[in-house]
Amino acid sequence: MNTAVSLLRGINVGGHRSVPMSDLKKLYESLGFTTVTTYIQSGNVVFEYRGQTARKVSKELEEGLLRRFGFEVAVVVRTKDELHRVVENLPFGARKKGGSHVTFLSAKPGAVPLAEIERVRGKGEDFSVQGTEVYLFLPNGYGQTKLSNAFLEKKLGVLATTRNWKTVEALDALASRPANLSAGQGA
Repeated sequence: MNTAVSLLRGINVGGHRSVPMSDLKKLYESLGFTTVTTYIQSGNVVFEYRGQTARKVSKELEEGLLRRFGFEVAVVVRTKDELHRVVENLPFGARKKGGSHVTFLSAKPGAVPLAEIERVRGKGEDFSVQGTEVYLFLPNGYGQTKLSNAFLEKKLGVLATTRNWKTVEALDALASRPANLSAGQGA
């Protein structure tokens, strides 16, 4: 069995595209995924799967979400090891964890317009594009930055979803638990 984390884009935000976590867990189980654990109400799911690539898992989840809830949801999947590398590679140092976020990309962008991203960066903000992740340091909070999910999607040409550092670390911890301890957990 392989452990992965799926990050659903744009559900339960501002009262739109509502997906109860208990229904989300049932959907994952109906698709054959096991030890399904949801984390907070914004579409973070840790689960186990067999023999598929992360890309196939993502596609299967997107199709299942459309059938079950009637709207399209982009799903970004990272394996347990990939997510752990994200945590290990925080470029800003431990003292900046509190203001850090990670934008998870659906694919590696072809070209990264660093000058355009740099131009909208606010005072004290920092960013680092590393493969399929964009690390953000936002000392004034995510709601104050122009380095939003929509901006990064437009500039990088790939789908994206952003999580704060606390969520990233919590998902890493959940994904790293032994399977026998996580069985039956989650909403």
